[in-house]
Amino acid sequence: MLRYQPLEKLLPQANYSVYKLVRMAARRAMELVDGNPKLIAASPSVKIATIALEEIASGRVVLREVAEQFEPAHKKSPRPQKKETLEKEEALAEEQRV
Repeated sequence: MLRYQPLEKLLPQANYSVYKLVRMAARRAMELVDGNPKLIAASPSVKIATIALEEIASGRVVLREVAEQFEPAHKKSPRPQKKETLEKEEALAEEQRV
């Protein structure tokens, strides 16, 4: 079932950036070379780059920024703040109480 993937089908997964698409496919191909499991069914004779592109086209591999667009709001967690920022906010709150 692995075949040529049209660019129009791949670009939405990479936020419409050819550069990001190439980087994403290369990173996924390197993960596969390093022994990570395939996310799609493929015979051993299929090239690694083809598998990476098929995974991207099927939506199993997407950019984090693209994935966050589709994540439900209740699952989004606020980013942790740095310790200094938290200390400053606590100090401001303490000053306002006095």
